Amino acid sequence: MLQALSRIGRRRTLQACAALVVVLGLLLWWLLPLGEPAPNGTLTFSTGVRSGVYHRYGERLRGDLAKDLPQVSIRLQTSEGSQQNIARVATGKADFTIATADALATYLRGGGPGADRLRGCVRLYDDYVQLVVPRDSEVRKVSDLIGKRVGVGQPGSGVRLIADRLLTAAGLNPANDVTPVPDSIDTMPQRLENGLLDAFFWSGGLPTSAVQELSDRFAIRLVPLEASLIKELQAVGGSARYYRSAVMPADAYHNAQQGQAVPTVAIANVLVTTDRTDPAMTEAFTRTVIDSRDRIGREVHAAQLVDLRTAIYTDPLPLHEGARRYYRSVKP
Repeated sequence: MLQALSRIGRRRTLQACAALVVVLGLLLWWLLPLGEPAPNGTLTFSTGVRSGVYHRYGERLRGDLAKDLPQVSIRLQTSEGSQQNIARVATGKADFTIATADALATYLRGGGPGADRLRGCVRLYDDYVQLVVPRDSEVRKVSDLIGKRVGVGQPGSGVRLIADRLLTAAGLNPANDVTPVPDSIDTMPQRLENGLLDAFFWSGGLPTSAVQELSDRFAIRLVPLEASLIKELQAVGGSARYYRSAVMPADAYHNAQQGQAVPTVAIANVLVTTDRTDPAMTEAFTRTVIDSRDRIGREVHAAQLVDLRTAIYTDPLPLHEGARRYYRSVKP
């Protein structure tokens, strides 16, 4: 009898100990952080000129990142545009940036420093090439720019890349047949209004505030970029294959277009980092970009065009492992 009671006592003691171990395990699981630590540190995001879509988008994205990544400090760095952005990220002078697919392909093909380390996170919105002239200008097509003073963008910009290619496709020598003026979107509208430029090229999301504001105070027109130019561009091959025919909606710039849609060239933008960036950081950054689309899109219209269904296609860059984790996590 005593032996039976002893066995029962030992059994109950063992059960109590087992229960205690479970409780302690659950308590430790609740108290102690498991898995990867939350991203922390400082990131530099290279954007663009202050009045361009890259920088306006970056300013608003920084606010959302501050909420989603409270231990990460985001520093915005203005730039001349895509070409400079790519070089900064590839060489470790910035952590994230936005750049056009044609500029990325050109950098990769040229074997620029750190080119093999570049990775894509999100295919964002498309840039639309805009050739702006005074409304009473005699310029009706790109070849009419011969002998004109033309704003072609800064040397480190994606605008400069496409402007030179469009002029060449139209049969003009970018250095000799026009007077190229290496201005940015921050200064070209005012120069056109003051008669210091006859035309300027811009490549950006729709609408770009600097062009919108110019159209509100000065009579301008957008020159159509005809389909034959696209064929000439694409015939070159290489990075030119990222150009496609597109149409600027009639309401992109109401005063400038006066109800008319305008044929043009479009190029995809990509959110870029490198394989140096921590996967957890990149996954969180990518998530914020997608989740903030609608809120930012109310202020920067181009952000509304970020689409989860196409975001994964970051050609010509391979997808960063952290971005890949995010897309897997939201896959239906």
